Amino acid sequence: MEEIPVKVAVRVRPLLSKEVLHNHQVCVRLIPDTQQIIIGKDRVFTFDFVFGKHSTQEEVYTTCIKPLVASLIEGYNATVFAYGQTGSGKTYTIGGGHIASVAEEERGIIPRAIQEIFQIISENHNIDFTVKVSYIEVYKEELRDLLELETSMKDMHIREDEKGN
Repeated sequence: MEEIPVKVAVRVRPLLSKEVLHNHQVCVRLIPDTQQIIIGKDRVFTFDFVFGKHSTQEEVYTTCIKPLVASLIEGYNATVFAYGQTGSGKTYTIGGGHIASVAEEERGIIPRAIQEIFQIISENHNIDFTVKVSYIEVYKEELRDLLELETSMKDMHIREDEKGN
C-alpha cells in the first residue's frame, strides 16, 4: 500500500484557568485506544494522531515531527501546518511560549526541530547542507511572514499554476 504523505494530528488542550473559573465545559473527548475524538454529544472524527490534554511537548514532537526531521536530512521537504481558532494552543505547541524563558520540557516543536537539525549537521562534517525555512501566519485571510524583520506585514501572495496547483 502506498504511504500517504499528509498526516493529520489533533491535540486537545486542557481548559485554561479562566475557562474553569467561568464554568466552561470540555466539548472534545478522546475515545480511548483509538485515533478518534468526539465533539459535542456524538460527532466522531478520526485522525492519524490524537493527543489528549495530558500529552507532552516531547510526545507530540517525537510522534509527529521527528520523522519529518529524518526526511529533511535525507533531502526531502517537510511542512508543518498548525490550524485552530485563537486560543486553541497552536503557539504553545509550535513554540512553547516565550522561547527565551520556557522550560526545557515545555519547548515546542520549532525549537526542538532546530536543535535536532543543527545537531545532525554538526555531526556530519563530510556532507554539505542547505537549510531554508519559512514561518508564515494566515490570519483573517492575510498572509504574514513571521521571519520578515523589516515590517510586520509583508505583501505576500499565494500563487497557482494553470491547473490550480
